[in-house]
Amino acid sequence: MTSSSTAPAIALPARHSAGCPFGPPPAYVEAAATARLTQATMPGGEPCWLATGYTEVRAILSDRRFSSDIRHPSFPLLVAGSRERITEHPTFLNLDDPEHARLRRMVTGDFLVKRIQAMRPDIQRITDEALDAMTGGRTEADLVADFALPIPSLVICLLLGVPYEDHEFFQRVSRALLTQSSSPQQLLDARDEMLEYLTELTARKRAEPQDDILSRLAVRDDLTTRQIASTGFLLLVGGHETTANMISLSTALLLEQPEQIGRLADPATLPGAVEELLRHLTIIHTGVARVALEDVELGGTTIRAGEGVMAMLSTANRDEELFGSTDRRPVEELDLDRDARRHLAFGFGVHQCLGQPLARAELQIALATLFRRLPGLRLTVPREELSFRTDSFIYGMHSLPIAW
Repeated sequence: MTSSSTAPAIALPARHSAGCPFGPPPAYVEAAATARLTQATMPGGEPCWLATGYTEVRAILSDRRFSSDIRHPSFPLLVAGSRERITEHPTFLNLDDPEHARLRRMVTGDFLVKRIQAMRPDIQRITDEALDAMTGGRTEADLVADFALPIPSLVICLLLGVPYEDHEFFQRVSRALLTQSSSPQQLLDARDEMLEYLTELTARKRAEPQDDILSRLAVRDDLTTRQIASTGFLLLVGGHETTANMISLSTALLLEQPEQIGRLADPATLPGAVEELLRHLTIIHTGVARVALEDVELGGTTIRAGEGVMAMLSTANRDEELFGSTDRRPVEELDLDRDARRHLAFGFGVHQCLGQPLARAELQIALATLFRRLPGLRLTVPREELSFRTDSFIYGMHSLPIAW
């Protein structure tokens, strides 16, 4: 590995700073300020590259010379441990084409913009019901538990055909899977528990199919039960954890900048405001992993075949060259009038987030409804007492105490 910087290698994953809870860890910001490609080390001690610039991150995610296949012997893993066991049963997110494309194509239709637009009345109803339950007879609540989690959980359960009464189970398992401090055995146990649950559910769907994603997969004859369970695993975990964390983080940030909340009330500016929140918060702070299949020159640096790369969406989305040249506020500040449409919060290329139309609809509806119905919303603790999920692969909040 030839270095593009004389700075010492950054140990991954870097830690967040209590002083700046809404931004990426300072080590990544400092790396981005000095070089767009720097050396880093994985938790197991293996060297890899850290890509922090927008151009470099986008190039890596769109270049098929960089593999997403977690089974590759040099694929960078943020969990040190038994590589063979950890890389068992990959979802299509961690596979390359044509295998990735074949599996992804089977569920693409359920997340098309037209399909999600038709779901907006259901999402609005779920949001209103969550707010009714949260505010009924109370003046205080935990926004995470009472609002941010129930909405995407109910929606993804509706789409997948997962009983919502099981939500405490899959939320518990999801947290174990996404916690950086979980041991390899804890991760394996949580994964196996979720896969067993979805395998049993798939068998029931095969016997009595309904109008949901798991049922449509279950009646196919070109998928194994484990492939169906793995796809359900990806959609279930990703479909509620990511949006739930975006709702809570966005609310906490906006309560610090109430002068910007009005942008959510106007249907004309609401979509753009949500894009800026996605850019600014970018909850995948740990990066997106790839491994080079052949030598690739990027920005004057050669990444050798077999070398791992972590593409940092969070710093790419704060690249001054792209987002800071014509805006009123610098990239490290929230500006709901900024043109943030080219952000990489959902990734880029063939592996970009399948559920982004759903996430956008949920965020637009949840945030606009929350601030419209509770104009007096406020935090009940100082910011320094808020509890952030600094040990999670998906950044967010443990709780958000609010009153109205």
